[in-house]
Amino acid sequence: MELKISSQSHADHAMVAIRGEIDLYTAPRLHDELIGALDGGASRLIADLSGVDFCDSTGINVLLSAMKRAREKGGDLVLVAPRPAVTKILQITGLDAVFTVHTSADTLPVAAGSGVTS
Repeated sequence: MELKISSQSHADHAMVAIRGEIDLYTAPRLHDELIGALDGGASRLIADLSGVDFCDSTGINVLLSAMKRAREKGGDLVLVAPRPAVTKILQITGLDAVFTVHTSADTLPVAAGSGVTS
């Protein structure tokens, strides 16, 4: 399955919507998109995973790498609305305690520290 990525940059954060499967073949593209958003000035990444059907260990590593890079800039990587298959991987690996995970974008602050919420 193809991976589709769209992103919107805001002052200090970027919303990245991901659709499809994140695997060995598609993970480099996701990595480039996430790191590109950080290099473009965002310190906080919001990854909308509501359209992700599958994520293997390569994809998890890309998310971990982006989270580490964001935290080095004083920000974070937030995962939003992961589907059950992705949630299960996060739980099995214990990464649900490492990542900030929101079940819905409705509970997500738009910009951390800005006082702006949705």
